[in-house]
Amino acid sequence: MAASMYLYLGTRKGAVALQSTDGETWEPLSEGLGGWEVPKLTVNQAQPQRVVAGTRGDGVWISEDAGQTWNKPSYGRRGPGKVRCVMIDDKDPDTIYAGTEPIDIFVTHDGAKSWERLESVWDLPSIASVTYPVPTVEPHVREIVQDPKTPTTLYSALQVGYILKSLDSGKTWHLLDKGLDLDVHTIVIDHKDPDRLFIATGGEGARQGLVDGRAFYRSADGGESWGPMALEFPHFYSIPLAMHPKNPNILYGAMATGDPRDWSRPTGAESVVIRSEDGGATWQEVGGGLAETSKVCPSGIIFDEENPDHMYVGLQNGEVYSSRDGGDSWGKLNVKVSSIANMKLVHAS
Repeated sequence: MAASMYLYLGTRKGAVALQSTDGETWEPLSEGLGGWEVPKLTVNQAQPQRVVAGTRGDGVWISEDAGQTWNKPSYGRRGPGKVRCVMIDDKDPDTIYAGTEPIDIFVTHDGAKSWERLESVWDLPSIASVTYPVPTVEPHVREIVQDPKTPTTLYSALQVGYILKSLDSGKTWHLLDKGLDLDVHTIVIDHKDPDRLFIATGGEGARQGLVDGRAFYRSADGGESWGPMALEFPHFYSIPLAMHPKNPNILYGAMATGDPRDWSRPTGAESVVIRSEDGGATWQEVGGGLAETSKVCPSGIIFDEENPDHMYVGLQNGEVYSSRDGGDSWGKLNVKVSSIANMKLVHAS
């Protein structure tokens, strides 16, 4: 019998798990946390049925059976509430970081039973001045990522306040704000050379003329300085950015015109999916079969890490597209869920 794969989707209405043996035909496995938006979920390949989900309102929940049942280990105790992102420590699966709305970062070392608030984040004077352009959303931590070679080094993307970097697992932080857009959505680290960083942004500062560039930026010095990428395209807004799991010079991203407030126009988001094969120096549009999706902004791009030419794009309308040739051609999967915020794919052990 062929080995199974799990596709986990964080959506506006909970977490969804799908199962497949070929990567093309997916069967529903579970739906949970339906009362909550799940902006981010994460999973460790070594424990493919253990899913950690952040809910925007009820903290961090964990499933040990691929989303069929869920448990909130910190129930009745202090901890993160309106969670916008979660990250499992590469070296210790019981150590989990959670970023929240409003801006805060929490860490647990016992599998989410108890949480410590990293008050060091608020030692930076700039945090108190961060704002968000939508009145119903407060400033928040959009993403937390870990240096793959030095796990004590962390990066946190703020909405809308640049990036925080810690060299000591969050005990202290400093602000990275030189040459990048302040509206950082996604951070990607080169797994072979962690000083190389790539980010996707919402372009808020670029539209205001505060920084050169548009949606994408890269750094060669651990985030201390940045330069723009993908200036071949006029788009300013991006969510997904993904790096090939074996070749860090191959990157994929997606961009939209304007921001979500503009997408009610007849042409929608006017989105494109693009690829770089030279570490972000040059980019080309890809995606035969994706033209029909241009009105919808992609929210996730992921790889099947065992077969990296097999990729997936998740859309904010709840559809998923698949490519088996590195993005040259795409087809729509038999998947339809609520608006997709986040995607993860793992192979069963």
